Amino acid sequence: MISLAIVSGLSMGAMYGLLALGFHITYAVSNTVNFSQGTSLMLGAVLCYLFSVSLGWPIMASIVAALALCAVWGMVVERVAVRPFSRGGSNAWLMSTVAIGIILEQTMMFTFGKEPRSLVLPISGQAFTLGGLAVSQLQIVILVVAIGVAGGLHAFAQRTRYGKALLAVVQNPQAASLMGIDVTRAVMYCYAASTVLAGIAGILIAPLFLVSAEMGTLFGLKAFAVAILGGLQSARGVVLAGLLFGVVEALITSVLGSAYTNILAFALVIVALAIKPHGLLGRASVKKV
Repeated sequence: MISLAIVSGLSMGAMYGLLALGFHITYAVSNTVNFSQGTSLMLGAVLCYLFSVSLGWPIMASIVAALALCAVWGMVVERVAVRPFSRGGSNAWLMSTVAIGIILEQTMMFTFGKEPRSLVLPISGQAFTLGGLAVSQLQIVILVVAIGVAGGLHAFAQRTRYGKALLAVVQNPQAASLMGIDVTRAVMYCYAASTVLAGIAGILIAPLFLVSAEMGTLFGLKAFAVAILGGLQSARGVVLAGLLFGVVEALITSVLGSAYTNILAFALVIVALAIKPHGLLGRASVKKV
């Protein structure tokens, strides 16, 4: 039972890490985060369902279309709910990103409906035995995708021209702008990337949880807790924290029952942050003079 919980927890933790990477990307480049990230997860799952089930599109075409629209949504969030406030030196984007997420959730509730629905991916029902344990192929895919995305982001940042340009924006936006880098566009693309990551997470977990307009709220809160726990500045810390959170959550559920899962999991997050205030691999912010 414990072994099964660990396998399941690693899969869910990878999903949390994938979603939390979206918080990391936007914070690293713009010092802002998208508090509608959970609804972006819901958007990816709902759009994939609408394209593949309601319209009968092939599953790969449905996934690509859903993620493309998630990217567009991310750019809309940055343009409407973040840029006007961050440019004025205001922290009102904290509330505006929450508000725009609520607007999206309610819009989806009116159009998609309240009733949860099932989305089946080609790998949803396939399983194999690993070390005597029955492991679903989807659980392995979620884990591999999350680790692959984290590794891909690291390689992109370190080895590509555009990645190095983003690192320049992170280190000094003013100097990067003087060097010809479009900082505004870079931030917008980061928001698009963050919502695509959320959309991927939503599509991958849709077969495990029913698709609904309200499915992203709790996932978004947990992912933000994971991002803080890992250290918002560290992609590796965020992924590591996601895996740890998922395993701890699964073990609590397995041993004590689901009634205690959220209580104890978030309590442990508070304790961990009391010990490591800047996160597992985070660092203290340095004020620029």
